Amino acid sequence: MNQTPVSCIPNASKMSKAKKVLEEAREIKNPELDLTDKGISTFEEMPGLLNMTYITRLTLTHNKLKTVPPGLANLTNLEILTLANNNLEDLPLSLSSMPKLRILNLSFNKLYGLPRGFGAFPVLEVLDLTYNNLNEKNLPGNFFMMETLRALYLGDNDFEYLSPEIKNLKNLQILVLRENDLIELPKEIGELSRLRELNVQGNRLTILPPEIGNLDMITSKSVFRFDGNEWVTPIADQLQVGVGHLMDYIRTETYRILYGRYLTNKPEIPPPCVDKAKKISRIR
Repeated sequence: MNQTPVSCIPNASKMSKAKKVLEEAREIKNPELDLTDKGISTFEEMPGLLNMTYITRLTLTHNKLKTVPPGLANLTNLEILTLANNNLEDLPLSLSSMPKLRILNLSFNKLYGLPRGFGAFPVLEVLDLTYNNLNEKNLPGNFFMMETLRALYLGDNDFEYLSPEIKNLKNLQILVLRENDLIELPKEIGELSRLRELNVQGNRLTILPPEIGNLDMITSKSVFRFDGNEWVTPIADQLQVGVGHLMDYIRTETYRILYGRYLTNKPEIPPPCVDKAKKISRIR
């Protein structure tokens, strides 16, 4: 019987490299496993991985994975999971039951939604969902119940609105919403007392809720990014002077009156910033 030489099998060299990395990690029980850019399409190409329960860090960046098996949750000591730059279209709910998972990077994939109950992570601190196809309609109901979350990256998605439930993320320090289609921000953002970085650049915002003024965003360690929006003239003028001036202005009674009148007049909503149909994450 004729057999295809290994050298002729697509990605054979990368597959053998992945197997070698796994074998070496098993020999010494290495808690950190890096399988970046190994041409991996399925978890079947990583035999025995789901039994390596001593792993604390797993990196599968720049591969071709479309799905994640529920059994990945068997890695109960995993603290950092990086699945960025794959072709993931869905996720198993079991990920949210991982008892030690602190950092989850799902950026640059093709996610159109998250499984129901996905927000039940017990100790998650950093969640990166940058550059997917998510919006306010396809988030699970408990998404904003992750009390331990310190950083949430939702940039380059399709959000027009952000749920008022954002106020439940009491420990949130970083919130990145850049390059979406946001039309407005909920006043509840003003309840995030620990927030030190807010990035809303490149959206369709025209005005900010006065409650934003409750945030302490003008310290040397704070980052507040507003550019790339269709701001009303008073906000645009203040931004030219500096974020500190804008925050002072937002806290005035004059601004509250302006805000109320603006909403009463039901202003025209700016058009979308870019054609999202051309996103790489939309190409199947």
